[in-house]
Amino acid sequence: MKSNLIGVKSIPEKSRLGRPRAFDADRALDRALAIFWRDGYEGASLPALTKAMGINRPSLYAAFGNKEALFRKAVDRYDRGPAGYTYKALRKPTARGVVAALLEGIVALLTKPQNPGGCLMVQGALACGENASRIRQELASRRSAGVGAIRRRFQRAIDEGDLPANADASGLARFVATVMHGMSVQAASGASRKELVRVKDMFLRMWPMV
Repeated sequence: MKSNLIGVKSIPEKSRLGRPRAFDADRALDRALAIFWRDGYEGASLPALTKAMGINRPSLYAAFGNKEALFRKAVDRYDRGPAGYTYKALRKPTARGVVAALLEGIVALLTKPQNPGGCLMVQGALACGENASRIRQELASRRSAGVGAIRRRFQRAIDEGDLPANADASGLARFVATVMHGMSVQAASGASRKELVRVKDMFLRMWPMV
């Protein structure tokens, strides 16, 4: 996947001998994303991040900013990469198709062997202390924006007659998001793909809930 750091392919890092050593910024950011996804924001220590990224602290700061800035870049990468299924889902022609694609997408994300357990948007700020309050707010804002996008899509479905006129677009959007977040927590606790697919299928059998 292309980097969101336009034009940045490598950053020089000083080696012990004083010679510049290039590293791949895209690959380094992917590795940082994996650490944040697995350990959360506060759980991801700078030594763990720099070791995984293959760089030292000065190079990390020069290329990505501080830890908070690096986390934001990692979340942006997650949003357009592993979680990019949400954008495709919202373009489905029917509300049911949207919901099916969202739930199928989250199941695929949560059960892909190479992915850490859970969803970064949910797991990233768990157990954060006061020093990480901005990160909690950032992720809460992003989750809220996601609910808003689903709500707008459902409202369009109501306006077009795809959903009943008395449907509650806001309530339905919140319900779908709650199920997705709940599936993330279940996956992080060891739920299998079969169990998550069962949740998806049960939800779709009850759709729409108006």
